[in-house]
Amino acid sequence: MSTPPSLPTSDLLPGPRFALDGRVCVIANHWGGRRMVGMLFGIVSRLGDGVFWYTLMLALAMLGGQRGLSAALHMALTGLTALLLYRVLKRWTRRPRPYRACPGVIARMPPLDEFSFPSGHTMQAAGFTVVALAWYPQLAPLLLGFTTLVGVSRVVLGLHYPSDVLAAIALGGGVGGASIWLWPMTI
Repeated sequence: MSTPPSLPTSDLLPGPRFALDGRVCVIANHWGGRRMVGMLFGIVSRLGDGVFWYTLMLALAMLGGQRGLSAALHMALTGLTALLLYRVLKRWTRRPRPYRACPGVIARMPPLDEFSFPSGHTMQAAGFTVVALAWYPQLAPLLLGFTTLVGVSRVVLGLHYPSDVLAAIALGGGVGGASIWLWPMTI
């Protein structure tokens, strides 16, 4: 697999609104070069690939009776919707990842796809969290903490800009919120 040639940063990140995005990315990625920090965020990112969320859905379905099964199904359908939106946005925006566009940023783990916007990990985490908390608000400390770590991990690992993560939170939260509005939670 060949790597496409890098374009000058000025062609990829025009204007001052992206300057802060790039600077934060470089600082966070440099911090991620510390052994323990890199390890922690690497683990969080791997769990955010789906392992954490699928385990949660399975636990809810197995231990939560009909309510847990409904919550797990609601989460799965919300996740599928967020995934479809994510794929459309990735193809449409085609924003290069920070490690390709920002000098000094290193990919600390391999990306799952080519483009940066939006962060799929964060989008899924936000959507799953909104839905899970609608069913089980007592999970807030765990889910809000984990979702925050997932978003931060994507920047620290050099795979996303902070704006990718913030947009993903809004998009995932929006998908999750819309699904709550559409899904009757009567159980």
